[in-house]
Amino acid sequence: LPPGQWSCTPTVKFLDRKRHFAFTAVNLIRPVGMTNSLTLCFSLIPTEQQTVVLLPRSPSASKTYFPIPVDHLEEEYRLRSADDGKLFREEYNSLPGGYTHGTCEEANKEDNKEKNRYPNILPCECVCRCAVFCSRKYIFFWLTPRQHSFLYVYDHSRVVLTQLDGNPCSDYVNASYIDVSPKEDTVADFWRMIWEQKVATVVMLTNLKERKEDKCYQYWPDQGCWTYGNVRVAVEDFTVLVDYTIRKFCVQYQASDASKTPRLVTQLHFTSWPDFGVPFSPIGMLKFLKKVKAVNPPFAGPIVVHCSAGVGRTGTFIVIDAMIDMMHAEQKVDVFGFVSKIREQRSQLIQTDMQYSFIYQALLEYYLYGDTELDVSSLEGHLHKLHNTSAPSDRVGLEEEFKKLTNMRIMKENMRTGNLPANMKKNRVLQIIPYDFNRVILSMRRGQEFTDYINASFIDGYRQKDYFIATQGPLSHTVEDFWRMVWEWKCHSIVMLTELQEREQDKCFQYWPSEDSVTYGDYTVEMKGDTLCDTFSLRDLVLTFGPEKQTRLVRHFHFHGWPEIGIPAEGKGMIDIIASVQRQQQQSGNHPIVVHCSAGAGRTGTFIALSNILERVKAEGLLDVFQTVKSLRMQRPHMVQTVEQYDFCYRVVQDFVDIFSDYANFK
Repeated sequence: LPPGQWSCTPTVKFLDRKRHFAFTAVNLIRPVGMTNSLTLCFSLIPTEQQTVVLLPRSPSASKTYFPIPVDHLEEEYRLRSADDGKLFREEYNSLPGGYTHGTCEEANKEDNKEKNRYPNILPCECVCRCAVFCSRKYIFFWLTPRQHSFLYVYDHSRVVLTQLDGNPCSDYVNASYIDVSPKEDTVADFWRMIWEQKVATVVMLTNLKERKEDKCYQYWPDQGCWTYGNVRVAVEDFTVLVDYTIRKFCVQYQASDASKTPRLVTQLHFTSWPDFGVPFSPIGMLKFLKKVKAVNPPFAGPIVVHCSAGVGRTGTFIVIDAMIDMMHAEQKVDVFGFVSKIREQRSQLIQTDMQYSFIYQALLEYYLYGDTELDVSSLEGHLHKLHNTSAPSDRVGLEEEFKKLTNMRIMKENMRTGNLPANMKKNRVLQIIPYDFNRVILSMRRGQEFTDYINASFIDGYRQKDYFIATQGPLSHTVEDFWRMVWEWKCHSIVMLTELQEREQDKCFQYWPSEDSVTYGDYTVEMKGDTLCDTFSLRDLVLTFGPEKQTRLVRHFHFHGWPEIGIPAEGKGMIDIIASVQRQQQQSGNHPIVVHCSAGAGRTGTFIALSNILERVKAEGLLDVFQTVKSLRMQRPHMVQTVEQYDFCYRVVQDFVDIFSDYANFK
């Protein structure tokens, strides 16, 4: 390389779960070596510029892959997933790179270069970083966090804006009818495009920052209103959920002659998709996709979709949507053919083989389980079908619905920590051990190995990740660990769903004092109050830590009347205790709620499932018992352990609707 033109700053970055490394240098990305465990790349980047990392493709003969009938999808997924996804990689590497004959004259004009994002996606590859239409249904757009970066749009598919004041370059925005995300100095163009294309829905698939790097410029006001160029954007409403956030804006074009009639634009921001990775499960993505379709008005313009680079997550989202439509229309899916086609509109769509296989995973999830969401007004009729044993064979009964859950594979390979010999004695039931990826980690005691383990799992809530801690009832030798967990994770609420003894067997060690106080290692627990409500005891405890005598109030909710085998006699008590816990959370801050029964799975899972289900019923008038429980079982084994507990979830929701009958009219 000519001296003085390149900077060689070696920086190591973890790019995805397979631990691809990137070394920063200048202008292009070139693979320099590959092993079974990692890929070494040179990311050649101009000083002061940002690039899209394109992972190198393994050489493979070009092949053609034919559409898959939906009834073969499960078998095809199994075959492709074998041998660590070898066939998925082969299929992905056989994809064409993209349209090679398109021109990028507009993107290369000197006045337009500042409107592009990434320098390493060159005109010969022509990846648009702003917007592109797939059959005019979507615009793909990028929001660039830095200036002086270049990303190009095909002339044949670029979004053309109206010219301003006779400036011939003012019709350009880095957007294609299928591709990108806005940068600070193109936000006005972004909103002008939304106005001119009559866009009503924006899908955002990146967070503003990821791994401490800017991924997207914030193109909307947090509150109040802001004007971008000639477009005034005012915040109307926002709703934060566990996997995505919904923001509603009132958008008005302010022309020199007169202001136009304002319009509503809804942004759906998916927050659970890691850069260069895929979501842990497709459940949240499919729910998000359904919401996108529901909010977009029937006569609106195309949907704007963007991630950071506008190729990986953006492409994955669009392919899943298109293949679900194909599944309904033609009873088949053609992922390879569709990706090949849309790469003619935007090259490099779908950035990794992991994203490519995630498409198939989402399609299989949809095919196997379908749409199990219900409006509360239809719950009574659905329950009648579930309990009607003489129903036609095409109707899934309650037992069959629950059987699908019990057939889910338990990921024993992800239970290594709990199965270590030093930790086995800390588990009450050997079949119920937390997964390594979401286990609650305690601080390691100095000089003492394995002291970071407790049989407890973080579980997502309706609005917040890691909102619950599902754990077992403490054993006599794990009580100090239990209180250490409560202290270190700032918990203010404990929900207990078992008695200390049931059927003459110990189910939980009494970890609170009957009166006065009791000390476990560095922690002292003092009883401040004990009140008996209709179906549960309410205890106010003061937890004191260490010689500094730091204290915290912890409220203990002890539910009575839930036998080890069976379910509570009625659902009102469960509704009452869930409401009481929520009130306590609002007062103490939304730190994790500790929930336990004996083993921390059956009754614990049912309580958490009901908490999430009832929250959604109150907020949206919708419920999905099946997917709620399925999601819990992916986070901790055996959550909601019996068909009676599963049925109880439905019946409590029906009781809730009957008590608060206004919800029965939710649509």
